[in-house]
Amino acid sequence: MPESQHTIAGTVLTMPVRVRKADVHTAMFSVDAEAAQRLIDYSGLRVCQHRPGRAVVNLMLARYIDGDLGQYHEFGTCVMVNPPGSAASGWRAFKDAAAFIHHLPVDQSFTLEAGRTIWGFPKIMADFTVREGRTFGFDVSTEGSHIAGIDFRRGLPVPSMFTSRGQVLKTYTYADGTTREVPWEMKVSGLRGRLGGATLRLGDHPYAKELASLGLPKRAMVSGSVANVEMSFGDAHPLT
Repeated sequence: MPESQHTIAGTVLTMPVRVRKADVHTAMFSVDAEAAQRLIDYSGLRVCQHRPGRAVVNLMLARYIDGDLGQYHEFGTCVMVNPPGSAASGWRAFKDAAAFIHHLPVDQSFTLEAGRTIWGFPKIMADFTVREGRTFGFDVSTEGSHIAGIDFRRGLPVPSMFTSRGQVLKTYTYADGTTREVPWEMKVSGLRGRLGGATLRLGDHPYAKELASLGLPKRAMVSGSVANVEMSFGDAHPLT
């Protein structure tokens, strides 16, 4: 069966789209499950409750260094959800949970068009400021309105024996009245993590107000970073 292709801004992309090198910083927060559900009700999906009445939101900054979509920054608001038809709960349910992408600002137009067209990712154009040193931090804004910023304390290294195996994953998106499942694969090295370790600041943008509706900012459950990430993304499949 021939591989599918998509033409974006005059460039032909052959699936799967590959990311050969990226780095990622993430902060995971426990939030009110009802508030999180209201936020994503439009998707038709249900949040995964890691304990009664609590859901998980992951905020992340990814810096794409070498890949088919070029170099760019990306800020994601990811709400952990159950696969369609599942009502699983508890920490064990997380092995089958997936990320629903609610916000996804980026700073390059090519990846914005590709993300929206191929997968239905909710990408908007934004500006990023990144600070590196003893602590790592970033801020993201759009049209002069501050969305959020996070400062990370350095985590402890995770042994490679726990991270060297590639993972087959799925993500959910919503656009034009349709929820889609996006299959992707990831391989990581240079993983660090810690309890807490992230300080979130919210701005005045509507995205920030949505995050505040979840009870943020608050202490992160865990935070982490990945020095080297390889990814590949297949075609999206509409949910029936």
